[in-house]
Amino acid sequence: MQCPKCGTPLPDNARFCYGCGAQLGSAPAAPSMPASPGGFGGGGAPAPPAPPAAAPTGPQELKCHSCGAPLQPGLGDAVLTCQYCGATVSIGGSGWKPVTQHSMLLPRVMDQDAALKIVKASMDTGFFHGHRFEDSQLVSAKFVFAPYWIVPSAATTRFSYQQSMGPGAPPLGTMSAESFIGNAMSRGGGNQFVPMGGGGYNQTMQDQMTGNYQFPVVAVKGYNEYQPKSYQFNLQERQPFKKDNLPGGATVLNGDVGEQEAQQAARAYVAELQAEAVRKKHFNVSGVQSQVDVAEPELLHAPIWYVHLTHKGKPAVLLIDANASRVMLQNI
Repeated sequence: MQCPKCGTPLPDNARFCYGCGAQLGSAPAAPSMPASPGGFGGGGAPAPPAPPAAAPTGPQELKCHSCGAPLQPGLGDAVLTCQYCGATVSIGGSGWKPVTQHSMLLPRVMDQDAALKIVKASMDTGFFHGHRFEDSQLVSAKFVFAPYWIVPSAATTRFSYQQSMGPGAPPLGTMSAESFIGNAMSRGGGNQFVPMGGGGYNQTMQDQMTGNYQFPVVAVKGYNEYQPKSYQFNLQERQPFKKDNLPGGATVLNGDVGEQEAQQAARAYVAELQAEAVRKKHFNVSGVQSQVDVAEPELLHAPIWYVHLTHKGKPAVLLIDANASRVMLQNI
């Protein structure tokens, strides 16, 4: 149906126009349908609003919850942005629902030449890489707004490590038997190692490390190999997603990674980051276990330059954060 006042396309069960806000109670009635066993379509109480559409099993048409325009998800799509108003829905096993937390970052690098200057500066860094960019051939450079799920994550990692007592430790011969036995008991004597020469010992310690993250999970499976591991967007600059803020002709990618899948991925990535941080800080780490709690994610459309080159016959790919004007990932 269409709004009789402004002509906006609307779902058949709409009661207010998404375009102008007009009440549709006096709008022409839809063609009558045969009465169902529950009485809908005949006399009596009006039919209740239709439930959310079931998750699509293949390409089909949905209606935008904001403007009523048709949405046509492709097979496997899990995140769908309306090309008319910019509203976004998440499609899962229980149906589809509006994405209420949807933000964007505005681009600073809009020109391809400017993007390639950033690529050159990154590729030619280092004494032996002075002409790596000049020795490469550009295959393509695409500018897109790519979807990322920003997953709030809180991690606690418990681990064991060896604390080394070097030459400065008191030699065993200078300690009384009572002192040595007391120390061994207080530390769990089974974890003690006493050098033959009495020059110190290693002690097994237990500790934990906590961390909080706003972890970005790329929402396009085809970009999984370019998933940032430790990169952080300038989230303090993000703003609500609005179609009017998009540059003219900008391509906004849909996603095929849903919220729950993104949360599972964030747990794994954050646990990996925690383990890496522990091993950088301590010697001979073992028994690393992480508990990662995640909250409801926010969808972020980030401006990305996807630059594909060949270098000495091999593919080279760099992703540029066009908001921060820096390389966020490179595979060379």
